[in-house]
Amino acid sequence: MDEKTKPHLVGVNHIALEVGNIEEALAFYARIFTFRLRGRGQGAAFIDMGDQFIALSEGRSQGADDDRHFGLVVDDRSQVRALAEAAGAKILEGNTLDFLDPWGNRVQVVEYRDLQFTKTPAVLKFMGLDLDKSAEAKAELLKKGIEP
Repeated sequence: MDEKTKPHLVGVNHIALEVGNIEEALAFYARIFTFRLRGRGQGAAFIDMGDQFIALSEGRSQGADDDRHFGLVVDDRSQVRALAEAAGAKILEGNTLDFLDPWGNRVQVVEYRDLQFTKTPAVLKFMGLDLDKSAEAKAELLKKGIEP
């Protein structure tokens, strides 16, 4: 198939996590992060991240994640380690800030200012955030042809 006619990856709409209990999962993540609840369903809850979300689904059917993980972007990472520890997360060794939630989902936390990942001004406004990028992240974005 011609590269010009194949669909282009645009982004991630949501992340789906299996948890043992929706109420416990919402309480756990609320001890670490500020978020809005997008909605709820039978055995499910949806944590809003602007134009993306985390879908929590009740019923963990697999073991803990080792290398498989997902990265959450935050406005300020400085308190995450202490908050995650206080919430009962298992902090993992390494150069990154990774932890396991009570159901074995591996979460890596990164700061918005340091990444090529970018939100539109409209999404940032909706989220009530005024964020900037580090010089390194701006250079990486410009190298790709993206005006930060």
